[in-house]
Amino acid sequence: MKKIRLPPLGSLKAFDVVAQHRSFKRAAEDIGVTATAISHQIRVLEESLGTAVFERSAREVRLTAAGKILCHATRQAFAGLQAAVEEIHHAALPAALTLTTTSNFLTHWLVPRLADLKAAAPEMDLRLHTGIELVDLTRNTVDVAIRYSESVDENLDSTRLYHDTFVLVASPALALKTKEDLKAVTLFHVENRHIPYPSPDWENWKKHVGPAQLNTDSGLRFTDETHAIQAAIAGQGVAIVSSLLAHDFIEKGILITPFPQYLPGANYYLVTTKEKALREDIVTLRRWLLDKMSAFPPAGV
Repeated sequence: MKKIRLPPLGSLKAFDVVAQHRSFKRAAEDIGVTATAISHQIRVLEESLGTAVFERSAREVRLTAAGKILCHATRQAFAGLQAAVEEIHHAALPAALTLTTTSNFLTHWLVPRLADLKAAAPEMDLRLHTGIELVDLTRNTVDVAIRYSESVDENLDSTRLYHDTFVLVASPALALKTKEDLKAVTLFHVENRHIPYPSPDWENWKKHVGPAQLNTDSGLRFTDETHAIQAAIAGQGVAIVSSLLAHDFIEKGILITPFPQYLPGANYYLVTTKEKALREDIVTLRRWLLDKMSAFPPAGV
């Protein structure tokens, strides 16, 4: 049996759009051609098939029996083509980059700078994950991590981004002048700090800075540094926090560091597997992080 040739693809596409809109005019607007061009394509199609596919009237366009059969087929065919083209397009895009870090770092440092990162790397498909658990990067559930540590994992590729310190912060409204003033304000404690050691807590501050009569058992206790920072901003007391996380608030004058002394902190590292270290989007992220953090003052300044 002789194989029947398919009608021209352009005529099938024109037919499919007219069938969806039930209008030559709206089909023409959808495709971006004239209604005359659509009419021409439908005429070519009907001549190729040897039968009408539409019943035309002044008020509407309706499918004929043959048109209904063809519409079912073109709808599936063009939907499949669209899906294939989108799959090819997405396959050519860079892979998603999943970054895990702490909610404190994400909230106070990274989120305020995401627009800058997007401008620097518009093609980067960044996915953000937060948690206090140490994610196993070798399991490929995430690609990179920003970790707070005093040492590096030799099995991973680690880049030191910033050496942190801990500073005493307070609202300017408290008007702290001397260390003795600390005895009259509420101390905010951040519990469950495992890094660095010794912990940058009020006992450590009292030992190295003073005042000697500071009651370090008093005050309010938080399990999250973000909450302690927000309470300090509200003028409800004073906190010892990461200089990096408090930097933007200090820069804007929302918080002040009334005393020049500080307590030692650990390091922020960008960490990934050795196999992914040279992946283009990770290299771009690493370069951007180093550039942004290099603008911060050195420890204790």
